[in-house]
Amino acid sequence: MNKPKLPRQRINGWINLHKPLGMTSAQAVNKVKWLLRPEKIGHAGTLDPLASGILPLALGEATKCVNLLMDARKTYHFAVTFGQQRNTDDAEGAVAATSEVRPTASALQAALAAFTGPIRQVPPAFSAIKIDGERAYARARAGEAVEMTAREVTVYSLNLLDFDGQVASFESVVSKGTYIRSLGRDIALAVGSVGYISRLHRAAVGPFTDAGAISLDFIEETIHNAPANAGMPAFVMPPSVALDDIPALTFTAQQVQTLRHGQQVLLPPMPDTPLVGVLLQGQLVALVRVEGNHAITQRMLNI
Repeated sequence: MNKPKLPRQRINGWINLHKPLGMTSAQAVNKVKWLLRPEKIGHAGTLDPLASGILPLALGEATKCVNLLMDARKTYHFAVTFGQQRNTDDAEGAVAATSEVRPTASALQAALAAFTGPIRQVPPAFSAIKIDGERAYARARAGEAVEMTAREVTVYSLNLLDFDGQVASFESVVSKGTYIRSLGRDIALAVGSVGYISRLHRAAVGPFTDAGAISLDFIEETIHNAPANAGMPAFVMPPSVALDDIPALTFTAQQVQTLRHGQQVLLPPMPDTPLVGVLLQGQLVALVRVEGNHAITQRMLNI
């Protein structure tokens, strides 16, 4: 007889997960889902199996705030290996071109300015972007020549950390939609060579950083050693941590009830703001927009 599944748990908050190499984001989510049995779970920003680092997990009502993290700035540490171009722009792909040219550190430094600020970038053919309803990577894997459209992204900072003549290490802070594989590929082309991403680590997503990240093993050990009826694990952070740079207002219980009834709340004079967090006794309970000194409900959290 199969062992009955544990009941779903009402858990609302965020987990700052460190995803290891070799695991898909979906596998990491499924592992936590199996361990914690939350009613709902999602993640903010997929990491490829060849990438490690920060994968913020949203549990319960925090899933309503995932878009806040999807739009957040992200910090990456990555390495470019020169001399080979791969069809996936990372170590997983087949060699598509080679070059004997190796840049100097000074040439790399000089090239970085062109990749800082608002830039236009062509995403990798092996990406999840949809073309006529089909994922680009599916077309590429089928041997189709995939034409990707350039898009504008923002690279807030890009720094060369180390270079041994073959492999260059960088740190970069980027906007939503930036492909580090494309960035590495284009840096190599700019210095007259070819290259691919041979190491990729996401060090931060908005307020979630390496410093506070926990592993799947830590989660499993904590759950295994927790006493019965231990309540919410200490590593689950409140939904409000996702606010980061989003402004917040503290409302009364009556004002929150007004929002729950679908009505607008009159505010003191303040500028129109597309998204504001609403706090009740320190807890995030709603996302609103401010328009004409009125708070208009965008999302209610059932905390």
